[in-house]
Amino acid sequence: APVPAAASPPRASGPPPLGPSSSVPRVESGGQGTAAGEQSSEDILQRPVPAATVLVPLQEALAACRPTVQKQVCDDIGRRLVVLEDAWAQGKLSAPVRKRMSLLVQELQQQHWDTADEIHRSLMVDHVNEVSQWLVGVKRLIAETRSLPGNLPDVEPAE
Repeated sequence: APVPAAASPPRASGPPPLGPSSSVPRVESGGQGTAAGEQSSEDILQRPVPAATVLVPLQEALAACRPTVQKQVCDDIGRRLVVLEDAWAQGKLSAPVRKRMSLLVQELQQQHWDTADEIHRSLMVDHVNEVSQWLVGVKRLIAETRSLPGNLPDVEPAE
């Protein structure tokens, strides 16, 4: 009698193939090894990310760029943010994409430009079909925000 596939031991076929995204930290990785009290990334991924937590800071960053960045560039970024907003509102974005965008925005707000850029690249590699129409605008926004005179202060300076 044939042995059901589930009962046969897995065949060792060497290490899994390493793709171009192998160096990018995986946001979706399981929650093994988390200390008590910490939330696993699984739990965090299950919670819905409100669109405003991502879109409002991106729109604020765009507004900050408008005085110094060419109108055409800002308008293009703005159009792409609308595409992102629509895709989000229509439920077209998967949980990993929404979560990574949330992380990207947090890094942007803290002026961690390289980390924000890294997250942008991981989205392009892992979710290109989902993000290709609007992520270019986010990339440009990161670049323009980064090059603003004095960057964007995270908080108003105290008097």
